[in-house]
This record gives sequence, structure tokens and C-alpha cells, in this order.
Amino acid sequence: MVDVLSFPSSLLLSPAPAPAPAPFKPRLCPLPPPLRRRFYPKPSPLLSLPFSLPCFPRQPVHCSSSSSSSSMPFQLSSSSQLHDSLSYSRAYWVTKTIIAWNVDIEDGSCYLYASEIAALSVTDDGIQGQDVEIKLEEDSSGLPPHVIEKFPHIRNYRAFKVPSALNAKNLLKCQLAVAAFNSHGKCSNATGLQLPGMLDELFSYDGPLGALYSAEAVSLYLWAPTAQAVYAHIYKDPVGGSPLEIIPLKETNGVWTTKGPKSWEGCYYMYEVSVYHPSTLRIEKCYANDPYARGLSSDGRRTLFVNLDTDDLKPEGWDELADKKLDILSFSDTSIYELHIRDFSANDNTVYPDFRGGYMAFTLQDSAGMLHLKKISNAGITHIHLLPTFQFAGVDDEKENWKYVDSKILEKLPPDSAEQQEQITAIQDDDAYNWGYNPVLWGVPKGSYASDPNGPCRIIEFRKMIQALNHIGLRIVLDVVYNHLHASGPFDKDSVLDKIVPGYYLRRNMDGFIENSTCVNNTASEHYMVERLVIDDLLNWAINYKVDGFRFDLMGHIMKRTMVKAKDVLCSLTKERDGVDGSRIYIYGEGWDFGEVAKNGRGINASQFNICGTGIGSFNDRIRDAMLGGSPFGQPLQQGFITGLLLEPNGHDHGTKAVEEAMLASAKDHIQVGMAANLRDFVLTDCEGKERKGSEVLSYGGTPVAYALCPTETVNYVSAHDNETLFDIVSLKTPKEISVEERCRINHFATSIIALSQGIPFFHAGDELLRSKSLDRDSYNSGDWFNRLDFTFNSNNWGVGLPPKQKNDKSWPLIQPRLADPSFKPRRSHILAAIENFTNVLRIRYSSPLFRLRTANAIQQRVRFHNTGPSWVPGVIVLSIEDGTKGVPGLSQLDPMWVLNNVYLLLLLLY
Repeated sequence: MVDVLSFPSSLLLSPAPAPAPAPFKPRLCPLPPPLRRRFYPKPSPLLSLPFSLPCFPRQPVHCSSSSSSSSMPFQLSSSSQLHDSLSYSRAYWVTKTIIAWNVDIEDGSCYLYASEIAALSVTDDGIQGQDVEIKLEEDSSGLPPHVIEKFPHIRNYRAFKVPSALNAKNLLKCQLAVAAFNSHGKCSNATGLQLPGMLDELFSYDGPLGALYSAEAVSLYLWAPTAQAVYAHIYKDPVGGSPLEIIPLKETNGVWTTKGPKSWEGCYYMYEVSVYHPSTLRIEKCYANDPYARGLSSDGRRTLFVNLDTDDLKPEGWDELADKKLDILSFSDTSIYELHIRDFSANDNTVYPDFRGGYMAFTLQDSAGMLHLKKISNAGITHIHLLPTFQFAGVDDEKENWKYVDSKILEKLPPDSAEQQEQITAIQDDDAYNWGYNPVLWGVPKGSYASDPNGPCRIIEFRKMIQALNHIGLRIVLDVVYNHLHASGPFDKDSVLDKIVPGYYLRRNMDGFIENSTCVNNTASEHYMVERLVIDDLLNWAINYKVDGFRFDLMGHIMKRTMVKAKDVLCSLTKERDGVDGSRIYIYGEGWDFGEVAKNGRGINASQFNICGTGIGSFNDRIRDAMLGGSPFGQPLQQGFITGLLLEPNGHDHGTKAVEEAMLASAKDHIQVGMAANLRDFVLTDCEGKERKGSEVLSYGGTPVAYALCPTETVNYVSAHDNETLFDIVSLKTPKEISVEERCRINHFATSIIALSQGIPFFHAGDELLRSKSLDRDSYNSGDWFNRLDFTFNSNNWGVGLPPKQKNDKSWPLIQPRLADPSFKPRRSHILAAIENFTNVLRIRYSSPLFRLRTANAIQQRVRFHNTGPSWVPGVIVLSIEDGTKGVPGLSQLDPMWVLNNVYLLLLLLY
């Protein structure tokens, strides 16, 4: 039997087109609830009820409680908690017929409530303000397997049956809540609902989205199934002025559409979306960009109508670029150089002032920076990994708004002074610098890197940058940040997705609040339309900008299914149909397993151990930590294999000599596993003299070191944009009394291990320049001053002041004496030697295919480590790579140019 109370016709029937809204005025308090009345409607398209419906009296509220995050049913303990309970969304509408809620109603009852104007409230007299009240029945069999698979974190929740006759589509546009009542009719619990399960079931959509262009018209498509009304505001200019027109969109099954004239091209638009927002418990009028925007005005104020296929937006030869790219026969031939766009040229005086720090700096073939890129490209670097290039927050797109410090004044200050960082941090939110890991819109190039942030300029210049780098033999990897968004809520100017379908795109915890384990506003790729948006965005960059790879920030927060689907879709792209060869697009990312997704908490995520076997790469932090010592989050003086553990002590207490010997031997095992591409099944002799697979070699926490099934699933690195630079961490961890020449040699030793390892080598821009950030461990917002790259090689940027206090002050006592000591600073001759050493090792890597073996089987057959077991000589790694002989049974010959007993023998000596 179904109870329905006070069911308005607007929820029973498809809504008529909404009238033009009044000017927006934010509500400061809830609307007064309407009078309650009960009636029994006739059967309708949304609800067929062949039953008589009894009425249930409601009594004053009495409450009890326990924790909502527990597997035990949640109860409220006080009247005040109950009154605030709709601020939470602790129940899940997971399928059309099931609501999951962690509450025990025993002999009581449970009801679903809806209010079209968001007037629900909880008082001592019960739930008020509803238009709809529907009785739910508990299903004693619990949640079905397919629901648990999609929502594993609520596997122990109770299942409540929603009447199968109910057509819920219009209810999803309302404020929704459920309430539990005891056997005496007293309310014991109430909460809002999380809706992604229902939205996926009823509104998953694979049709067009965004702006589509034909010869005669422009069509708009917006997926917004919970919206009550949507309008497009059309503007002539990028900022200011009144709209040329305000167009209502028509909804069909959750997709809002309209068609306009061809003259819209070159204009701008914004969406006005009237929608219930769980963060305010109100129907809000939100103003947002198109989630599928392909152009923007400055700072993302409006979306640009722009057809990326227009010839005027293509540099000369653009359509033929796929045929001009460096040919990569195998992903094993890849080597990656990580670079920030602004770092590359902001301080390069050989670049036109208007081009410095932007896309166009890469088009100047004879600049100091481009000559350096040509040098490392000729040595073997194949891919440039660009830090975020999409529209991000934190840097104003309008250059005239940037603030600067006087670098000439800073240059006169002592190398260990705190004054530099004080001046930098005073303007750090108003200058031109940020790494960019705070996404606003994924599908549009960042405006601050363009000569003009309005109109199509950023599109043209981004394409010219790609083309220029391809012409010198470098493929392009984009750093994509799909795991979180910078802003949320109905009012933040940088909020987009959370204005269009509130509560859907962002992952929420069991109380209904946004998860922030990535740093802020985690996204939820386990939801169908989030996954679709990610894949559509990848296709946009691959097809419209011809990029060659993607590095996924915090990839472990994305579902494995999403990553595999993305890889398959990209791989299907062809030159003939799409203008790109998708089989040459390499994907890798950070497979860290933490937060709410850890241990498959929200489904099978793309963590290091889960992603193996897919051909998708993940960063190998094991080799980094074994080489440097400790971890980026541990004791800064803890030493590792290359920084002096046991052999060159720095005074830090690592334990007894026996402990240090064991640590060093274990570190060598970790490095050797990494040099064998961190393969799970690679067998080697460990420090105890035992034959072990890579997965049987354990880290200090007992986690297996190895996880990869093929070499291209391992990205080996010792430094990246995060944490201290390689030279800085070497300078911090090694004894203060060693010479700068020794530190330079250790820097080279580290990059050599990475360059000569099987798998994909990855280098941070400046590893080869002895780059310093004055020991800044997190320079994401430290300005040009601490992030400087000098391609004249006169300075490595060491000793430019104490690094910013916010992230580094705890280490200042360690940092200050090192910066003050002039013997720590390398000279130009040291930098030039480091570059020469780096390029020479790269040439060795590319001199023979034996250094770039393509299969796990080939590595197991050919790679051997010597100087192993308990009698090893500390500080020495000995590796051999065996080749076969033509015409001789056994191993095939891979390198006919090399004959020296058919073996490469490498001695990597630290001391």
C-alpha cells in the first residue's frame, strides 16, 4: 500500500515551459511552508495508485542517535539535531525502487517527502512544507548486489522500497527527504537524499552536449535533469553589458536544448539554471558556464561560441600535423620531461617580452629555452609533460591586473634572508604564477598564457605551441586534473558543475558533504555522466589539439573502469577519421591509494595495484624513496641509497650500524626492482640471498614494492614538480661538509639510474641543470622568483632566500645554514657539466633497444643484477643486459650494432 499526501499537479504532470523569471534576489531565509492538506489523487502518468490510502497521524518529535559513519543504524539524540537533520544527506536514492538508509525503523514507518519550492523543515510536530509524502516499505533482503557494486561504502545500509508505479523524474527536481517514525507515529530521524544512483539510472545520456555548429545554426545541449528551468543569456562582449537575448531551453529527458542563428558564433553565453541546491536547502538561480565550453572570455566570465573546426583557428599545416610528429614505435621508447609553461620562459630575455611566460614562447625556435629543448630532444627526450594548461583559478587572465616584486631588490638580499619570501607571499595570490592544480573548466586552454584571454586567441596560440614542439621532435603530454574542482556551491564564480547538477559531479561522504581528500571538491567518476565528461574532455584535447599523452593527477581517485574506457576510446582514434593516431597516445598518472577511495572504498579505483595489466602507467614512488631516503612526508634528514645512508652519515640518527646496513641493502633491492620496470613477477636475488619476485620484496610498511605487469606501466622518477628539486633534496640530506662537486655527482647519479632503468623515465625540468628552488618543498604558489629556470646556465637558483614560510618554516633551521654557505652554490661550469652528463646518459639509453625492452618476459630473460646477497659491496649496483647472437639458439639478437660478449654491463657506483 502507498501513502501519498498533498500531491500537486505540477509534480504529477510534465511541467509547462517556465515563464521568464524575475530578477534574481538571493533568499536570506526559508520560504514559509504551505498549509498541509491530504488528498488521494487519481492515477496519473507519474503515479498509478489502484489502492485506497490510509492516513497516518503524526505526533511530536522524540529522538535518539548514533554516529552516521558507523555501520550501525543512525539515530538522532536531540530535538535540535532533528531540526538540523535536513542539512545532511544520509540516505541514497540508488535505483528507481530503492532508497538506502542506515536507520532501523523496527515497528515504525518510513516516508519520502518532496517539496517543489524547497520548503521542507523538521519541527517538533514532524515534517512540514511538503508537497508529496510517500510511504516506503523496508526490504528485509537488503541492497541487491548491483547496488553494492556501485555503492560499496553503503553495503550495510537498509533498503527501503519505493513504489514501482512512481514516475520519479519530476520528484528529482524537488527538495527531497526521508523520515522515520516509531510505532507511536513520533519522528525519530530525518535526512536529505543523495541522488546520483537515480540520475544514472534514469538520465544516463550519450547524445550531443555543448554547442554544436552547422552551416545554418548553433545548437545548445545541457545535461541538467534536476533543473526546474534553464535559460541561455547571449552576450556580444566578453564582459559587461546586457544580454542580447535570453533564450529559454526546452527539456527532453534531462537534456535542455535550444537552437539559435549562425550569428551567435563569436558571441558569448552563460546559463541560468534554477535548481535545488543541497548546500543551501533552497531553489537557487545559478549562473554558470557551459561544462562543455571550448572557449571562454577572460577569467571564465562567459563561454565563447567557437567552432574549433574553423580554418581561421588553425595554424598553417595544422591538419597535417599528425604526419609530422616524431614516430614512436613502442611506448617503451618514451622518455618524459615535465615542464611548467611559465617556468619555461618567464625569465628568458631571448624571448619577446609579450611572449614570456606564455604559449607563444615555444614558437621562437632560437630562444635559449627552445635551443635547450632541442638539445635534450636530440639526446632522446620524446615527450614534454606540461603542467596544467586548462582554465584554472589562482591567476588572473588579465595581465594588467598582475602584481610584481622588484627582482633587482631581491637579488641584493642575503641568500638566507626571509625578506624575499615575505615580498613574494605578499602578492602570491595576485601575481602571474600558479602551478594550476585548481581546475575551473577542463576543456579550454588557460587564458593567462595567451596574448589575449578573450576571443579565440588562446586556442590559436595553444595550437601553435603544440605544433612548434612537435616540429623539434617532442610530443606533448597534458597534465589533467579530473579528480577535483576548484569551486563548488551556487554562488562561487568559479563553480560550474555543482551549479548545473548540484550533488552529482562531486563525491559526497556519508553525511552528504563534499569529500576533500584530494585537497578540495573531489569529483566522482563512478557516476556515469562524470565519467562521460572526463572521456569527452580527453577526446577534445586529443582531436582538437592533437596532444600525445595525458598525465592524470591523483589517478587513484578515479575509477579503474574510467581509465580503461578512456584508454580504449583514445586508442580507437585514427588519422583518417580523427586526424590523430590514438594508438600513440600514452596515459599515466599518480596511482596513490588514499582517502575515501582507498581499498576500493568507492569501487575499483585506478591505484597502482589495481591498474596493472591495463597498459596505463603509474609513478613509481618506491625507487624515488629508496634513492633519496624516507619519503617526502618523513624526516627531512633521513638518508637513502644515493644521499649517503651508512656510507656518508649526515648526523641524523638512523639507528645502529646494523640497522643502517639493513636499510641500505633494502634500498638497493627496491632500486633494482625499479630498474627492472618494477615488474611484479621479475625474479631477483635479494639482500638476504633469496630468490624473490618483485611483489615479494616488501617496503618498510609491508606493502609489495612491485606491481606492474609490463614495463610501460612503470614511470620511474626521482623528482617532480612536487616536493624539493633533486639538487635541493640532495643538498639537504647529504652531509654539510661534502663538496658541491660531490653533490653534483650525486645529482647525476640519480638521473642516470632513472635514465638506464627499464620502463618509462621521467625527469623534472631542471634535473639536468642542478635546478634549485632554494629548498622550497611546495612551490605551487611561490612565484617566478623561487621557480626560476635559467637557460643561460649562469645560475641554478640556489640561495635566493628562505623558501616561503607557510610550507617550509619547520625546516628553516636546517635550510638557513645551507643557504648561507657559499660552498653549496654550483658554478656555471657545474651546470654545463651536468647538462653534458645528462644528455650523454640519454644517448646511451637510445643507443640500444636493450635499454628499452618492451615486454616483461624480455626483461626477465635479459636483465641481471650482480653484487647481490648478504655479501654485497655497499654503494654499488651492477646490472647486465644480455643480447643474443644471430644464428645461435636462445635469446634473439635485438641490437646487431653491439658486440661485447653480447652483454651490456653497467656499474653504478656511488662511493
